[in-house]
Amino acid sequence: MKHLNITITGKVQGVYYRATCKAVADQLGVKGFVMNQPNGSVYLEAEGETFALEALLAFCHEGPDRAEVEKVSSVEGTLRAFQNFEVVKKKK
Repeated sequence: MKHLNITITGKVQGVYYRATCKAVADQLGVKGFVMNQPNGSVYLEAEGETFALEALLAFCHEGPDRAEVEKVSSVEGTLRAFQNFEVVKKKK
């Protein structure tokens, strides 16, 4: 099991990036969360087997059809034992 903190920049908000990311993570059995950031990027934390995280990272570089990914950065983090993968909505 590994934990990754991933930041995606580009045109990644308003293009169903979070929803598509959740669908991919659920298919791969990856746990964690994804959320929009105030600066226009998308941030996610993901935990799972190495092959599943590599597949999720590959998706992050592509994104959904309407996304225009400029950069994906990821760093390993501390395992947090997430129970599922969820989309975190911005608090108003």
